[in-house]
Amino acid sequence: EEAVFLRKKITLVRAFSLLIGSMVGSGIFISPKGVLKNSGSVGFSLVVWFACGLLSMFGALCYAELGTRITKSGGHYIYILETLGPLPSFLFLWAEFFAIRPANSAVVSLAFGRYMLEPFFAPCAAPVPAVKLVSLLGYYMVLTLNSWSVTWSARLQTALSIVKLVALALIIVPGMMLLAQGHTENFQDAFDRQSLVLDKLPLAFYAGMFAYSGWFQTSFVREELVRPERNIPLAVIVSVITVIVGYMLTNVSYYTVLGTQDVLASPAVAVSFVQRAFKSLISVVPVLVALSCFGTMNGGIFTFSRTLFVASREGQWPPLFSMIHIRRHTPLPAVMLMFPLVTAMVCIGDIYHLMNFFSFSRWLFIGLATLGLIVHRHRHPELRSPFKVPLFVPVSFTIICLFTVAMSFYSDPVNISIGCTVVLSGFPVYYLIIHRQMSNFLRTKFSSFFFSHSDYLTHKLQLLLEVVQQEIKTY
Repeated sequence: EEAVFLRKKITLVRAFSLLIGSMVGSGIFISPKGVLKNSGSVGFSLVVWFACGLLSMFGALCYAELGTRITKSGGHYIYILETLGPLPSFLFLWAEFFAIRPANSAVVSLAFGRYMLEPFFAPCAAPVPAVKLVSLLGYYMVLTLNSWSVTWSARLQTALSIVKLVALALIIVPGMMLLAQGHTENFQDAFDRQSLVLDKLPLAFYAGMFAYSGWFQTSFVREELVRPERNIPLAVIVSVITVIVGYMLTNVSYYTVLGTQDVLASPAVAVSFVQRAFKSLISVVPVLVALSCFGTMNGGIFTFSRTLFVASREGQWPPLFSMIHIRRHTPLPAVMLMFPLVTAMVCIGDIYHLMNFFSFSRWLFIGLATLGLIVHRHRHPELRSPFKVPLFVPVSFTIICLFTVAMSFYSDPVNISIGCTVVLSGFPVYYLIIHRQMSNFLRTKFSSFFFSHSDYLTHKLQLLLEVVQQEIKTY
């Protein structure tokens, strides 16, 4: 009885909550170990944290300009498609679906399960099977909510963003109090060069950038934003500055209370911090951290489903995934698609190996997206964007991203090679199924099955899921 399309329900406050809720998640509670391990000392790790924050701000400003130039949702995918063409955009989509997003979701889910069970098993470590079971239950709850309602998903994100800031405050305040009392012994010889290994620095940056990742989330839901030309830059700038300040203070608090060996030995740094500094909250902080991870899972599902939705609409993904539930007005098929891969990675994966595995592909394509901004400016000088950053910002961000990706081959060749293989495996798929210059025989053989709207399987699934194509364009 009414038009079926994705409504504009994301206000400035919800956009801010989406960014905060996506950035402040598992990263700040698990990444300090990875940053310290690969940077070698307390001082260099703090430099890495600040550099990652500054780099994230550069990237966020680039994406804010792209969001005002390109009016479609889809984030990295649509920006690469509109600026660099269909092949690199499909390779991103391929890597995102089979490597980046499921591995990222698995990392956050495992952190959720670990922190949720920590109070029940302390001082012992929670059993691995129990952690994985709780991780999957949390992920399935978020999956169900995103299938049910856009409004309630956005409301949950707003509420959990407040919880995240409270969790950070409970770590920052006691740490700053101890620092003010003169507890600076853990900062002696903070810049010890003997433990610095340059070829490990890219892995330190990967861990730090993982904690900041989420600054690009508004670009995935651009068509659902209210007043995007104004709200995207404003939400991005305020949220990234907030997170940089919060992360720096949190890490200083960690090091004030815990020594380097304590951080490296801890499977859950925030829990070790509370055990040492704030024993009265030993059962509260892990739950708050788990809820922070829950919010990150919610933001990740909310945004990635829009990537699949847009890719299907652009003809690079099966048409079923550009359909919307007739009553709920949610992209139900796109939301549900990640279910099997995330389940598999949670069951077989380890947090730090998964982090290196997906970071290569993620930062490669983010660097290509900001390179696309430079290309788009050159090709369309007539476009007057309401928000524009100085040219050195996208240039420096792109160079740093691509240099870090290249250096990571020396740091972790096994996981990086696997990630590279996943990306390259998309080439034959693209030329067999997507590329429009293929022979009529191949087009009939492959493309008709995957992309025809009259396909029998698509029709039956459409009836089963009660979904239809979007009736009006919102971009």
